Amino acid sequence: MSSEMFDQIQDKMESSVDALKRELVKIRTGRASLSLLDSIRVDAYGSPMPLEQVGTLTIPESNMIAIKPWDPQMLPAIERAILASDLGLTPANDGNVIRLTIPPLTEERRKDLVKQVKKIGEEFKVAIRNVRRDANDSLKKMKKDKEISEDDMFRMQEDAQKATDSYIKQIDEIVAGKEKEVMEV
Repeated sequence: MSSEMFDQIQDKMESSVDALKRELVKIRTGRASLSLLDSIRVDAYGSPMPLEQVGTLTIPESNMIAIKPWDPQMLPAIERAILASDLGLTPANDGNVIRLTIPPLTEERRKDLVKQVKKIGEEFKVAIRNVRRDANDSLKKMKKDKEISEDDMFRMQEDAQKATDSYIKQIDEIVAGKEKEVMEV
């Protein structure tokens, strides 16, 4: 396979794996993680800002996140943003700091999260396979246009398949790790 085309395939597959990792970080486990708050935007001074830009985020305990705004007047806006998010967490405000207690997950909720993790993993496997399909279509077109020989086309398709298998294996490992993390009590 021309190294340029193979590099493009690998870049697309690699970006799918990176996107999977970013997606799975959002799925909460029983432990506190600042990445849970990545998608929250606070209406600060007339424009939406990421939560980490309006205060200090810390994890004082394994099941708690503390948010200390740099401007105490931001407390109500931060609370509203958290309540409006789909995290299902209730902020506790003491006038200086907002505390988010991460409740332990029920067995049923853990199983639902594992199903969600598997579904997301499957979506990214499909994305990887789509990259391979696009590459194979391009190779067939190149052969038809007599840019490459049939032997070259088959060799390059084999390389694309090996890359696909490798990245799908990575996705399976990442999903299995996240499942284990979710099921951990």
